[in-house]
Amino acid sequence: MVEPKKTAQGTAAKAKKASASAGKTIRVTQIGSPIGREDWQRETLIGLGLNKLNRTRELQDTPSVRGMVARVHHLVKIEDAA
Repeated sequence: MVEPKKTAQGTAAKAKKASASAGKTIRVTQIGSPIGREDWQRETLIGLGLNKLNRTRELQDTPSVRGMVARVHHLVKIEDAA
């Protein structure tokens, strides 16, 4: 099997794309308990790296993270990280 050649142009494009998205972050703090909630809400909090009240995580501002936060918006507080 022949492996494709790695080009400097392709690598540079990936690095540029990664650095552009790495600059934007949001701070997500858990303010509500998942006790008595649906299992998918607890799993979403764990996916965000939250599992205890007042725990804070800085996450990249991507559509997937925004979607996860939107599903548990009543359990978290969102701030822009500077």
